Amino acid sequence: MKFRSVITLSLLLMSTTGLMAQVPALDRVEPANWWVGMKNPKVQLIVHGDKIGGSNVSLKYPGVKLTKVNKVENANYLFLDLEIAASTRPGKFPITFKRAGTKDIVYSYELKLRNRTPQWAQGVTNKDLIYLLMPDRFANGDPSNDVNKNMLETGLHRDSMYSRHGGDIRGLMNKLDYLKDLGVTAIWMTPEIENDEPQASYHGYAVTDYYRIDRRYGTNELYKEYVALAHQKGLKVIKDLVHNHIGIDSYLMKDMPMKSWVHQWPKYTNSNFRDAAVMDPHGSAADKKQMLDGWFDKRMGDLNQNNPYVQNYLTQNHIWWVEYAGIDGFRLDTYPYNDAAYMADWAKKVKAEFPRFSIFGETLVWSVANQAFFTQGNTVNRGFDTQLPGITDAVIKDAIYEALNGKEGWTDGVYRLYNVVAQDFMYQDPTRNVIFMDNHDMSRMVSVLNEDITKYKSAMAMLLTMRGIPQVYYGNEILMTGISNPDGLVRSDFPGGWEGDKKDKFTAAGRTDKENDAFNYVRTLSNYRKNTPALQTGKLMQYIPRQGVYTYFRYDAQKTVMICYNGNDKETTLDTSFFTERMTGFNSGVDVISGKTITNLKQITIPAKSTFVIELKR
Repeated sequence: MKFRSVITLSLLLMSTTGLMAQVPALDRVEPANWWVGMKNPKVQLIVHGDKIGGSNVSLKYPGVKLTKVNKVENANYLFLDLEIAASTRPGKFPITFKRAGTKDIVYSYELKLRNRTPQWAQGVTNKDLIYLLMPDRFANGDPSNDVNKNMLETGLHRDSMYSRHGGDIRGLMNKLDYLKDLGVTAIWMTPEIENDEPQASYHGYAVTDYYRIDRRYGTNELYKEYVALAHQKGLKVIKDLVHNHIGIDSYLMKDMPMKSWVHQWPKYTNSNFRDAAVMDPHGSAADKKQMLDGWFDKRMGDLNQNNPYVQNYLTQNHIWWVEYAGIDGFRLDTYPYNDAAYMADWAKKVKAEFPRFSIFGETLVWSVANQAFFTQGNTVNRGFDTQLPGITDAVIKDAIYEALNGKEGWTDGVYRLYNVVAQDFMYQDPTRNVIFMDNHDMSRMVSVLNEDITKYKSAMAMLLTMRGIPQVYYGNEILMTGISNPDGLVRSDFPGGWEGDKKDKFTAAGRTDKENDAFNYVRTLSNYRKNTPALQTGKLMQYIPRQGVYTYFRYDAQKTVMICYNGNDKETTLDTSFFTERMTGFNSGVDVISGKTITNLKQITIPAKSTFVIELKR
């Protein structure tokens, strides 16, 4: 039976004589199913329906106990606390809602058997390369779902950056071989669950239905099929979550269970967007409150994560998606804006159910200290453990740009990058951080680098050899450009993803010589990384820049890889005699990109703004 979060097929309305009738009262039960064998035996069902709060509720199933019926401010809701014994067997059972003077409502609830296959929730690590894409802008595999007349936004305008363009999950599925060939091992889509908003609903960050894939992208069943196909091809899947806010057109906003579902203000109040207010030992309570409780946008209600019903709803939804589809990791949107204690509890519960699962949080902040403040193990400053393994490392991104575009100074140019990496002591494990050059919220790397192909290659070389989990943004490999003001300009369609596109840049024939040069560079280096554990889990040793050249090594017992970036505006010959600690015993090397042998390692001549990636040989 096909699943939908808006329940239709599994609802039965029965009279006392057993005759079925239409259901006028019950709208939703979420989660619509659960599983036996979960580490946490408790689950809280949210029931929404016309005056359902006036019902007496009962159920009968071996091993399942209804421990509490929670009636809240809004009589259209009930929250049912269930406890599922470890011995409970999979199966269906009725939940009965009785109200005086009306017919009973009987909902058939199902407990399923957990999936135990090896590829289920396997985690994303520093062995992986993440490819970030926006499903609406990547590829359109099913034009029949481009417009849904039952949704608030019915336009499809590819010439408008703020309208929907028609990309979907089927389109992505059709391009998995392209991604695998590129060297990608993990895929991160911006949120694909339903955003039923009247405009700009394509980005996915104003959720209106937490249990439903947006109908313009596909179905829940298709999403599950996509994950399975990706796993079959050796690709992992990351799901993008939004804890902080909710689209105001969600049923949970239009008919809130209680006023405290979201943060309320006397008049509309934005967040101040100042993460420092959360960590400032001298800060005011007012600034911290506005940072955490202020709304992100007028169309995005700020969820009250101190509300236990909100907590249960979000946590269970996220666990549901992992168990339902078998995804491998979560990216957490706007992480600093969330309630820290709740997020720590959330992470513990997710990890308890899925020990190999990976989590990283978005922290677009300006210093290593600000990033590290939010990460796991930083208990001295927090007084508790956030349980957040890694973050999106925007600071190392800025440092790479400074090395490429800046002028040499005591702490500028290549020295900025050296100094940032030297601060890794602030993290419990910096290799869990996701490193990147751009994403859907910022100017594309090619534009930041003024379309300089030499700098572009250097950026890619450092991204794919630095510690951490590298992430590339869709189209980077074919030199897509765009400036983030306005944001839409960095969210263009991937050429060739739509039938009738003039150029198909998923193929070599559709790309220009310059684009193929860039594509082949990324493809060569990313596939080398995929087959070189030293660049994944190996140690990192860096040296203070010399002669304007930043040099570091990635190494393990099997291989040593030397990376040299010349930050000068002219060709520089690097004297490597200072690097004996890492180079002793090596007599030659191989340029990873060209495949050419380097016989003289004592002096390496590097063109301006270029990076060499050299596998050392004995």
